[in-house]
Amino acid sequence: MDWGTLVATVSGGSIAITGTVLADYLRHRREDDRGIGAQRRAVYIEFITAAGICHARLRHLAQDPGGESDMDALSRAAMSEAGVYEARERLFIDATAAVAGAGQAMFEQLRAVRQAVAAGASITSTAFHDAYHPYIGAVWRYRVAVREELEGRSLSPAAFGWEGWDGTDRCPICRSAAALAP
Repeated sequence: MDWGTLVATVSGGSIAITGTVLADYLRHRREDDRGIGAQRRAVYIEFITAAGICHARLRHLAQDPGGESDMDALSRAAMSEAGVYEARERLFIDATAAVAGAGQAMFEQLRAVRQAVAAGASITSTAFHDAYHPYIGAVWRYRVAVREELEGRSLSPAAFGWEGWDGTDRCPICRSAAALAP
């Protein structure tokens, strides 16, 4: 028996099997990574969508705060009915730390808007805008965190010709209030 042929055959077979197993492992890993990425993308969109629905309802309530009797209850209902709490919990489970942190900051600012509306702030009041603009800034910081994670690309206000994310430079109410200030 020629031991060289046997060793070469066994070595070749081992290399082939190892290569096949490694290729299969890498293929499954890539598929898992794509699945996790798709799941995170869905959770990130669900959270910002729920926050957007809540924000729209709060703005609607702030259109005529004197027209409703219990603004606190209505603003709380806007938060819960929009599904923000559930989406936030899913975000905490599936998000990376950077996106979860940006999402929590956005949630806290949304709660500040809710509190301003609950206190009776109208959409044109300083109290509303003091809560609204930090919320808008937090929304954009969340978007930037998601974009950096999912696409590896950054985004800045300058890309839109803006000075900052919070929108105060583009807000006619805030600009007129600043012009009236001594």
